Amino acid sequence: MIEKLMHRYALSRRGAKDLIKGVVACTLQDISFMFPVTLLYLFVKDLLANNLKDKTLFYVIGAVVCLIIVFTITLWQYNSTFLATYVETGTRRIALAEKLRKIPLSFFSKKDLADLTSTIMADCTYLETAFSHFIPPFAGSMISTVIIAISLLFFDVKMAIASLWVLPVAIIIVVSTAKLQQKLTQKSMDAKMDAANGIQECIDTIADLKSNNAEKRYLVSLDDKIDNVEKRALKGEFGTAVFVSCAQMVLKLGIATTALAGSALLIKGEIDVLTFFVFLLLVSRLYDPMQAALQNLAAIISTKTNVDRMNEILDYDVQSGDSKLTNNGYDITFDNVSFSYNNNEKVLDNVSFTAKQGEITALVGPSGGGKTTVSRLAARFWDATSGNITVGGMNISNVEPETLLSLYSIVFQDVTLFNTSVAENIRLGKKGATDEEVLVAAKLANCDEFVQKLANGYDTEIGENGCNLSGGERQRISIARAFLKNAPIILLDEATASLDVENETLIQTALSKLIENKTVIVIAHRMRTVENADKIVVLSDGKIAECDTPDKLMQKDSIFKHMTELQTASQNWTI
Repeated sequence: MIEKLMHRYALSRRGAKDLIKGVVACTLQDISFMFPVTLLYLFVKDLLANNLKDKTLFYVIGAVVCLIIVFTITLWQYNSTFLATYVETGTRRIALAEKLRKIPLSFFSKKDLADLTSTIMADCTYLETAFSHFIPPFAGSMISTVIIAISLLFFDVKMAIASLWVLPVAIIIVVSTAKLQQKLTQKSMDAKMDAANGIQECIDTIADLKSNNAEKRYLVSLDDKIDNVEKRALKGEFGTAVFVSCAQMVLKLGIATTALAGSALLIKGEIDVLTFFVFLLLVSRLYDPMQAALQNLAAIISTKTNVDRMNEILDYDVQSGDSKLTNNGYDITFDNVSFSYNNNEKVLDNVSFTAKQGEITALVGPSGGGKTTVSRLAARFWDATSGNITVGGMNISNVEPETLLSLYSIVFQDVTLFNTSVAENIRLGKKGATDEEVLVAAKLANCDEFVQKLANGYDTEIGENGCNLSGGERQRISIARAFLKNAPIILLDEATASLDVENETLIQTALSKLIENKTVIVIAHRMRTVENADKIVVLSDGKIAECDTPDKLMQKDSIFKHMTELQTASQNWTI
């Protein structure tokens, strides 16, 4: 049961146990509410029999005891549902974040940032409500109702049937529409995600929208998406309300059938007035929680969409492996490696080459040829569809990704910085690095020149993703991280793309110191950047078209030579 609850509601093991505890607490609470009814029944019975003289103290103590029991169980029920739910919500968010840290990057290529953020925040918040307000009260109501129903059958079968027949009918009405409710919930969720993506896209591209006078046109379409959220929400609420209201109306018939059946049986003399009174009292108490339970049932059905979104993350296969490195040296070898993002068109097709330690291996070729994919596979950001990738003879698919990445310093084309100081952004390259180490790395990456001009030097806050810096300055900070980490393997993905000629020359001079006796893979579109590489690997349409030294490729009628000549010609172009 614990395992089923964990998967059905995306719970931790503790959360599943707490859910069961909450259900038990709600059940006992509902049953405890029947104690005063029982006491009232005994009181009326003694009152009719004129037998209250010696029982006054009994009923006073009984009333106090009932109050204490109800209070105690209600307090336990509150702690078992609300407080436990808040703890589980935090645990669930942390579990989702931890899972996102371990799953391959291929997952993120299929997901929008707004979608993932909504899963961690909005879906968890909705389920927080479900686990405190919906599931335990519903389950408690159902269990307590069954117990009370069995008791009523022993009390009087005919009156029990007249009172209870509406319960299964009402539940069937709500349950039979589960698929429709889930469909409405999914459409509402899709509308919310569409609007969230539109809002995020608007914020991310506001500069482009303004520069092209496209704000009004974009906002019109965004308004439509936001209006659609409202329309879908109304349709979803109405679709649920129709069936819940019908089920609740059926419950009302139970009072009528209880009164009619009781009157008929009373006239026939088959029951007494006290029994009739007790059933009228019980059904009024029984139907009230069931009214809320039907609403809870509809809400529980709608949680499937939110749970499925979280389980998509929690059930995703993680990249695992040995936490111990067994490599002998740092040569990177691709052996007939193929890769597809979605099991459709191949991005790489039987790629084989070796990037040797102490050499610079440059990946060049037309856009979309697979250069960046090769670098991502080398660092095990994704796993190859087929073939093997080794580092010093060690198959990287058998190594835990975080352990493997200790061997790599990586500078991406798209730099990511954090809204903190320059020093802390550089220190990301090495946990616990001293200020002196950060300063040395910054100087090697030619950061010191512009940092000294900032208001607070290395303690200057650089804004979200380094928005207060230029593209070249942001890239130099990224390069400084690589200097600080000083790993034996270096991956440079257009590392100098945002630098001017002067800074590019300075960085290349610094890089030449960094790469001594290391394995270096460089991705570049500027042929002058890789003219001194030891090996050129030309990728085209996911295959290796050429692989040789720059000098030998320039002596042939090669793609590399053609690209070099085109860039040389473009440098002579003027306006």
